[in-house]
Amino acid sequence: MPPPAGRDPMLERSSSRPDDGKSPLRGELVVTLQSQADARSELIGAAPTDDETNRKNMALLIQLRWTAVVGQIVTIGGVHFWLGISLPLARMGAVIGALVLLNVSSLVWVRHRAAITNNELLVALMLDVAALTAQLYLSGGATNPFTSLFLLQVTLGAVLLDARSTWSLVALTCASFVWLTLAYRPLDLPPNPLSETYSLTVAGMLLGFVLNAVLLVVFVTRINRNLRERDAHLAALRQHAAEQDHIVRMGLLASGAAHELGTPLASLSVILGDWRRMPNLAADQELAEDLAEMETSLQRCKSIVTGILVSAGEARGEGSSPTTVTAFVTALVEEWRNARSARTLYFVNTFGEDVAIVSDVALKQVIFNVLDNAYEVSREWVELVAEREGDNLVLSISDRGAGFAPEMLAQLGKPYHSSKGRAGGGLGLFLVVNVVRKLGGSVTAENHRKRGATVRLTLPLATLAIGGSFDA
Repeated sequence: MPPPAGRDPMLERSSSRPDDGKSPLRGELVVTLQSQADARSELIGAAPTDDETNRKNMALLIQLRWTAVVGQIVTIGGVHFWLGISLPLARMGAVIGALVLLNVSSLVWVRHRAAITNNELLVALMLDVAALTAQLYLSGGATNPFTSLFLLQVTLGAVLLDARSTWSLVALTCASFVWLTLAYRPLDLPPNPLSETYSLTVAGMLLGFVLNAVLLVVFVTRINRNLRERDAHLAALRQHAAEQDHIVRMGLLASGAAHELGTPLASLSVILGDWRRMPNLAADQELAEDLAEMETSLQRCKSIVTGILVSAGEARGEGSSPTTVTAFVTALVEEWRNARSARTLYFVNTFGEDVAIVSDVALKQVIFNVLDNAYEVSREWVELVAEREGDNLVLSISDRGAGFAPEMLAQLGKPYHSSKGRAGGGLGLFLVVNVVRKLGGSVTAENHRKRGATVRLTLPLATLAIGGSFDA
């Protein structure tokens, strides 16, 4: 039998496709979604968070070095002028000057450095060990009680560096200590009671212990805070990747089902078209009305299948057309009312001056999803308000249902957080949040004081506008 006139070309293509589950479009979708998943995996495996943490830790090392400069100046001045112990002020001052020059250079270098690596932190700590070794060499070597400051460098290395670099720093500090036992400039102690070796040693050990304890608490606490912030950021990235992977799986499942539904829908379309042309069926008015209703429902199913395929592919690809905010929302409301045979949706448009945008199929389905959720729990009244806040389009969908459970509001947009006793909550909102987020917007929800809830979709007009811009 020849195909009847007016038959849907999309359904004819679907019916001519071999039903083997291996359509080219599905293969392209798998490649696209897998590429997105690989990109997200690379994002998690990359080191932007480590680089930012290393930058903060390098800044802490620079602060510690300034503390060391001030501490050395105070200590050298007190020992030389107050205790009367002769020190080589010129050479020790040269070491302090080198530390100052190193710090200034480090500040400039960090500011223009894109990333700070583990090896660069190791070099910074090694330079600090070298400066401390030089000062100890000029002030008694291993007999100087401030040799305990080597432990501060080792502790910082254990917190900041990887295992190999930490052991390298341990080897350097041990070698430096051994060298100071063999080669150093002896202190020339004056003959007075305050300079007895035992008293000076104990006082120096006490001061060194206090310095070690205070600096360790201050700087290790701040370093640990940086590491905790990094771990929290990584955890958030992993959570986001898990949610995106869930979307990938949902997209594959939905697109596969949509492709498989194409063949039976095409067959139904052909059969209904043939039936409407049969004289004995066309003569029966009641049967003709039933056939018309069946065709309307079939067109609705076809629209849903097409929307799934478009949404699973490119959110702003095929199916988009130029329109305006008012025309888009008005047509959307009318289509939803007709498809659900619902006249209890009240539409309020306070957007103001109209703006040209692209009609987005994915966005329309997102709004349909939220409206369906509200209609499930509040069939007697649902309200959609379109308004403008700055450069954003805000769509508020309100109902008079039971509202959201507190745990759902706390986990809004997270998968598998649904309230089984409340229809329309959970996975649908998860998909809504992620689609709106891909368009650069946000989703919020709140319960009314007495009854019902409101879901607000905030969308930047620049994302929806034709060509990515709009006239304010």
